[in-house]
Formats: sequence, C-alpha cells, structure tokens
Amino acid sequence: MALTARKVANRMKLLTKVDPASLADSPCLAESNELAVYVLGDDTYALVHRHEGTEWEAITISGDGVFRVGSLLVDVMRHLYRGVASNLSSVKHGRS
Repeated sequence: MALTARKVANRMKLLTKVDPASLADSPCLAESNELAVYVLGDDTYALVHRHEGTEWEAITISGDGVFRVGSLLVDVMRHLYRGVASNLSSVKHGRS
C-alpha cells in the first residue's frame, strides 16, 4: 500500500504491507536498524518496521498521537529499567 497523508490523515492505522517506493518522497526523521519514522504530511507520521526479507509494516500516527504514544513508551522504559537495575543490583551484591 502506498503511504500518503491523504489516505491516512490524522488517524491511527495499521498497515501490514507497505511499498518502500511509496516512502521515497517522505522525509525520514529517525531510524534504527529495523525501525524508521517518516513524515507523511498533514500532521501524520509513520512508524515503519523495515525488516529485511519480510514485508514492510507500519503504523500511522498523528502529531498529537506521537506525544501520547511517546509518553506511554517512557512509562514502559521506566518499568524495564527498574527490572534491569534490580537484577544488576542483585548481581553486584551477590544476591540471586
């Protein structure tokens, strides 16, 4: 499916097949080895899973949605950090 702001403007949508060519004119704001965030326009962004050997998938999010999802992810990162810190503290102090 081609990703354009006109098709997905201001609503969250899960796309299970994304044609990489459809993002050729969309600026990439951030990327890692498998994920990237593209600007689709009209206050719409796409978080794209670009795993080699599989179909690209994406979720589209409004600008407001980016802040809301970001806040939720910060909470998840705190939860994960507490678990990692707890495990590291146990190892450092010889507790299992």
